Amino acid sequence: MTTTNMSIIDGLYKAFAVGDVPAVLGRMDPNIVWNEAEGNAYSDGNPYIGPEAVLNGVFGRIMADHEYFNLKDIELHEMHNDKVFATLRYDAKHKNGNNYDAQVGHFWTLKDGKIVTFQQYVDTKKLHEATEK
Repeated sequence: MTTTNMSIIDGLYKAFAVGDVPAVLGRMDPNIVWNEAEGNAYSDGNPYIGPEAVLNGVFGRIMADHEYFNLKDIELHEMHNDKVFATLRYDAKHKNGNNYDAQVGHFWTLKDGKIVTFQQYVDTKKLHEATEK
């Protein structure tokens, strides 16, 4: 099961990289509980419940606020009890002209082949400084 979970999360990141939002959302349980890191501007809607809430409250806002937003240096780490931890970096340019390269951790929990919870960990100070107007 762990290998399957790693494959699901790997597929999610690959779909995100090419802008295949329906494939990303399709890996989520209908009742996914999604939390952005405390202090992140997008945490104001925590917890986001369901793929549509994630799309509108997180992904849509990221796309509206950024010229580009890429995930890089992704490493997946197998964990027990249907959990996967990903370490990565956000390589992004905010529409205010500021670029940033932030260290990130994503903690995923899966059940029956679907993502049921997500928790983001990120350098929120770096994000705040880059996204100030």
